[in-house]
Amino acid sequence: MKLLVCVSKTPDTTTKINFTSNAKEFDTNGVQYIMNPYDEWYALVRALELKETQGGSVTMINVGPASNDPIIRKGLAIGADDAVRINTNGEPQSALYVAKQIAEYAKNEGFDIIFLGKETIDYNGSEVGAMLAELLDLPFISYASSMEMNGNAATIARDIEGGTEMLEVETPFVISAAKGLAEQRIANMKGIMMAKSKPLKVVEPVAFEDLSVIAQYQLPKPKSAVKLIEPDNMDELVRLLHEEAKVI
Repeated sequence: MKLLVCVSKTPDTTTKINFTSNAKEFDTNGVQYIMNPYDEWYALVRALELKETQGGSVTMINVGPASNDPIIRKGLAIGADDAVRINTNGEPQSALYVAKQIAEYAKNEGFDIIFLGKETIDYNGSEVGAMLAELLDLPFISYASSMEMNGNAATIARDIEGGTEMLEVETPFVISAAKGLAEQRIANMKGIMMAKSKPLKVVEPVAFEDLSVIAQYQLPKPKSAVKLIEPDNMDELVRLLHEEAKVI
């Protein structure tokens, strides 16, 4: 099987978030970056598992600047065969731009399955997968929590409100990975050493005008202090839940 895994670079979950340039740009000073966990732990590992059982190859793709290369190399150390980076000047501004660049590369490559995480942990948009599938005119299955292959047919489970939905689809298709699709793998020393010699192809982006640009970032309002209510003062508890929390 010929498999493509889309990966993103995201700030570590412990990063303190700040903005610059009148709140139009993310402040990267002192930020530790990681591979987006949904891409690494679930999408990439499930692709590697399929390669191990079905044969074939796993290619990673990232849209971004050269500073993303260490993140890509980590995926090569975990087990991907090669990688492609669409060489942008800075981080992409929109999900549509990312989807367009990946689609332009993938459309003539004959991939059987294109994997990506269900979302990135910084934007939480869950947009690229659907856009990519539309641009490639392929079926799209989102939030997959398990997948089994039988020849060219996949049986996929995805969590929905109140239950689980089971789907069947034939390759080629696009799938976004949720928790449960695979188990995290840690790169070993052999993988880390081999990653240094694995091919990382740099491709220039196609011309594409972003239809949306970032106008401004805003931090959420600080959380208020916890209010402690005496156990026998139920009237006050009800009042706060009604007037302040507005949950009843």
